[in-house]
Amino acid sequence: MPQPAAIEIKGLSAGYGGGTVIENIDLTVEAEDYVGIIGPNGGGKTTLIRTILGFLRPERGSVTVLGESPVSGRRYIGYVPQHASFDRQYPISVFEAVRMGLRRKRGLVPWWQGDDGRTTMEALESVSMADHSREPLGELSGGQLQRVFIARALVARPKILILDEPTASVDKQMQESVYDLLAQLNAEMSILLVTHDIGIISSHVKHVACLNHNLFSHGGKELTADMLEQAYQCPVDLIAHGVPHRVFEGHGDPCACQEPGRPEKGGE
Repeated sequence: MPQPAAIEIKGLSAGYGGGTVIENIDLTVEAEDYVGIIGPNGGGKTTLIRTILGFLRPERGSVTVLGESPVSGRRYIGYVPQHASFDRQYPISVFEAVRMGLRRKRGLVPWWQGDDGRTTMEALESVSMADHSREPLGELSGGQLQRVFIARALVARPKILILDEPTASVDKQMQESVYDLLAQLNAEMSILLVTHDIGIISSHVKHVACLNHNLFSHGGKELTADMLEQAYQCPVDLIAHGVPHRVFEGHGDPCACQEPGRPEKGGE
């Protein structure tokens, strides 16, 4: 019997308070697939993630996670949000922060089990942060924090990893480090990556799509001018350089991709 897709989305429309943010979305993420989604602020990327995680009910269409409903299937998902705010003065170690990721899978009771320490250290080792396990979380750099948050998502051993702008707060060198890590993790799990980092996404993912209310994709990993113009709703020039990245040329008129502060509909 064939295995169900990691994530299967058919005819999905979703939004807030009667306002539709995403519409007629079809997307399949297979086992060990690595899908990157880009698009302008307000285009619906966060709405799509919230629907997959079961925090937002679809208006129309369906979403399944390994053949189950989003609410049931999210136990298979490790999620790394864009902004994980916390009080840097709070007395919690890196080890304790990562171990808390087990609560999502287990609930509040029982509290900690005998092998949780080993499982937590394995998650930290997978992101090269085991040597920092006893350090205060609030003393880490932005790149180190992002690796710890990925470890927290991995500690429950998910089958799917979803990341929302995982390199938004780190420097270029650490961005490459995070993407190299994700490439290694992809050998064991499906990955859905949401990002604005157009310059690097097509050199790392297996499939790429553009989301701006609707989803635009040709099923491959290359970004095309047609996909981007449909998603960003303005003319786009792609310039290829000697290393795998893409650069946008400037626009004369305001358009969606020049409005980085615009929130999504529904209060996002």
